[in-house]
Amino acid sequence: MSAQARSSRSAADGVAGATRVPRPAMAGSGEDAVTVESLWACFKGSGDRAAREDLILHYAPLVTMVANRVGAGLPSTVEQADLVSYGMFGLIDAIEKYQTDREVKFETYASSRIRGAIIDELRAIDWIPRSVRTKARAVDRAFAELEGELRRAPTEHEVAARLKIDVSELRAVFTQLSTVNVAALDELLGSGSGSERGDSLSLIDTLEDPGAEDPAGTVEAQETKILLARAIERLGEREKIVLVLYYYEGMTLAEIGRVLGVTESRISQMHTAAMLRLRTSLQESERD
Repeated sequence: MSAQARSSRSAADGVAGATRVPRPAMAGSGEDAVTVESLWACFKGSGDRAAREDLILHYAPLVTMVANRVGAGLPSTVEQADLVSYGMFGLIDAIEKYQTDREVKFETYASSRIRGAIIDELRAIDWIPRSVRTKARAVDRAFAELEGELRRAPTEHEVAARLKIDVSELRAVFTQLSTVNVAALDELLGSGSGSERGDSLSLIDTLEDPGAEDPAGTVEAQETKILLARAIERLGEREKIVLVLYYYEGMTLAEIGRVLGVTESRISQMHTAAMLRLRTSLQESERD
């Protein structure tokens, strides 16, 4: 969380904690409605701070409601508590600027103020410029429209023509957009409201580590070595020597022939026969 976000939350918490009294119901009637009306009269008439704090506490659920609506379309990395903190400043601003003689319900007036405060704060902490966000939406829209019309993926020239820009400008836009889809490695994937947090995967959990061992591959390789060793044990002595000298000592067939006192062609025949027997043994082991 940025320093600005932490400051916003602290300030909102301080406002909420200034008066420890129960919060009245949002939709008041009878005595509750009279109480809220008297609070408005007291605050607007004399600027009473206690009345202001009571109004903030009374309308605080409105902030939560608006924050829930705004947060529905945001990534899971944006905390709901932060949105409520941002919205509290919009509520305070709405209470101070609301004119009771206007024929506009306070809830209607305050909702737009709260939503605006949340969006302004999100934009302030967003490191992607608004111009780049706008370009991203325009490019996405152009791609979607052309795919629907052409029934295939559009080319760069077709997208550039739809956007009425040069291909070089489109490529420059792509360079700018390359930073838009940066995601945090600890961001949870597919963590909807119906899923448990403990059951969700983070992005880092889905990245392959090329240096890590494959458990299934390791077990399979060990099993293959055992089967191969058993198959080699069933070979003749001279065939074993040929395989050892050829694969472990790196000798050529001609050199092995001189060591064993036979021709190179004979060594080639022995090697071929040994490999066929090993292959047959491994295939039989896999079937078993």
